[in-house]
Amino acid sequence: MTFLAIDVGNTRLKWALYDAHRPGAALIAHGAEFLDHIDRLAESSWAQLPVPTRMLGCVVAGDAAKRRVQEQMEQMVRWDVEPQWVVSSAEEAGLTNGYDHPSRLGSDRWVAMVGARHHVLARGPARPLVVVMVGTAVTVECIDVDGKFLGGLILPGHGIMLRALETGTAGLHVPTGEVRPFPTNTSDALTSGGTYAIAGAVERMYQHLLQHSGQEPACIMTGGAGWKMAPSMTRPFELVDNLIFDGLLEIASRRFGA
Repeated sequence: MTFLAIDVGNTRLKWALYDAHRPGAALIAHGAEFLDHIDRLAESSWAQLPVPTRMLGCVVAGDAAKRRVQEQMEQMVRWDVEPQWVVSSAEEAGLTNGYDHPSRLGSDRWVAMVGARHHVLARGPARPLVVVMVGTAVTVECIDVDGKFLGGLILPGHGIMLRALETGTAGLHVPTGEVRPFPTNTSDALTSGGTYAIAGAVERMYQHLLQHSGQEPACIMTGGAGWKMAPSMTRPFELVDNLIFDGLLEIASRRFGA
C-alpha cells in the first residue's frame, strides 16, 4: 500500500513515496524538481519507483502545473493510481477553517497547518500554535487550542524582497550579505532588513495569539529557507522539514482509511 505525496509549490515540485498512507509511515524515496523540469519526472526520478497505490497532493502553482504532473503520472504505464488533490475546506482532520472563504485558502497553507496541529498533538496536549512557512513567499498562521485557524499573514520571501529593491531603486545590485545586529555595508543591510521584516511579522502574530488565547503558543517553522530564519527569531521555533508531507499523510489516513 505505497503512497505518493506531492507538493507543487511556487518554485519547485517536491514528492515523497511512503510505504503506507498514515502518519509515521516509512519513507521509501523522495525528490524535488524545479517547475520548469516537471516534464522529465516520468523518465527520470519516477522511472524506477515502486508503483504507488494511492496519491494525494497539494498545488499552489496553478492548474497548468497540476495538469503537467498528471500527464507525467499517465506516462507511468505500470501505475494505475488516481491523482487526488487537496482543496481547502471548512474542516479537515480536526482543523477548522476560519478563512472568510475557506476554499480560497492556499492548499499548501491548509495542509501544513494540519501537519503542524497533529505534530503538536502527538507530543502532548493541544496548544495554540504559530505555523511559519518560509519559501518563495512567507506565511504566518495562527491556530487556537481548539484547532481553529484564526487567520494568517502572507509576505514576500527573501528573494522577492531583494528583487523588488533591485528593480525599484538604483545601486542596490549587490551580493547577498549576512544578518547583523548593526549592518555596516549594503549587502548586510539588505539581508538583515529582509530577515528582520519576516521575524517582526512572526513576532507580531505570536503576540496576537498569546493575547487571544492567554497561553504561550507552540511555534513551528518549515520551508526551504526555514533554517536561515531560525537563528533570527525572537521565540524558540521547532524546525520541521516536511510539514506538508506530514499533513498529506494525516489527511490521506482519514480519506482513504485502512
